[in-house]
Amino acid sequence: GNSYNDINSSEYLHKIMNVEYSPVPHFNLDEEYFLQKKTLELIRTGLISSAHDVSEGGLFITVLESAMPQGLGVHLQSNKNYRADAYWFGEAQNRVVISVDKNNINDFEKIMNDFPHEKIGDIIEDGKIEMDGNDWGLINDWKTLYDTAIEKYLAE
Repeated sequence: GNSYNDINSSEYLHKIMNVEYSPVPHFNLDEEYFLQKKTLELIRTGLISSAHDVSEGGLFITVLESAMPQGLGVHLQSNKNYRADAYWFGEAQNRVVISVDKNNINDFEKIMNDFPHEKIGDIIEDGKIEMDGNDWGLINDWKTLYDTAIEKYLAE
């Protein structure tokens, strides 16, 4: 799907920027229909390793949620056509993060053809999170924060 310069109603806008009320994030029913159709097609081909919709927390959290179960790391690159906060933490809909084995990239690209998509990074085995050349820690540390957030909040 397409990315947008949209941080409306995102956790980032609310928790980090302290904006309590904002418009809903981008959503287009037709875009969602075609995105789901394309995702199902990719699943049926067996070419993809995973698919995860972008929702609460935006693209960055979606990538983390995809990497956490196996303790994988990622090298991520921003799309410079968008504000970094909107790109990584905006919750605009109509997007799915898909992982593809490097041996399947050419076949994947043929199926995607002119459907909107972009490469956002590479999966690595060492569990490190790197975004635009900056160290964002280890996936297992993010997983601990993620898995214990509710209990820590309730303990306060």
